[in-house]
Amino acid sequence: VQLQASGGGLVQAGGSLRLSCAASGSIFSINAMGWYRQAPGKERELVAAVTSGGRTNYADSVKGRFTISRDNAKNTVYLQMNSLKPEDTAVYYCKAGSLTYYDVTRLVTDDFWGQGTLVTVSS
Repeated sequence: VQLQASGGGLVQAGGSLRLSCAASGSIFSINAMGWYRQAPGKERELVAAVTSGGRTNYADSVKGRFTISRDNAKNTVYLQMNSLKPEDTAVYYCKAGSLTYYDVTRLVTDDFWGQGTLVTVSS
């Protein structure tokens, strides 16, 4: 199983970016998918998450600006980021929580992380 994140880059304050993260492999199901971020010198924090049923959760700092969505058929999660601020600058990581996959003759459930994509917002 692999998670491939894309969509990061450099943008001016007030601009927008859209992140994508696709999970691939012998996947049976994925419970929650989400985005975390880690700024220099800070701990990794949850940005937004969405369950397989569509329930979402956002950090207070991004509510009203970011929107998380998910395509269950494609095992892909998206993060639309609008009205970006310099404090949004960080490496963004996607996570697939309680991902169940086929391992030869059995099903295994574990959490998986993507490789991270850098978002830089200039003032």
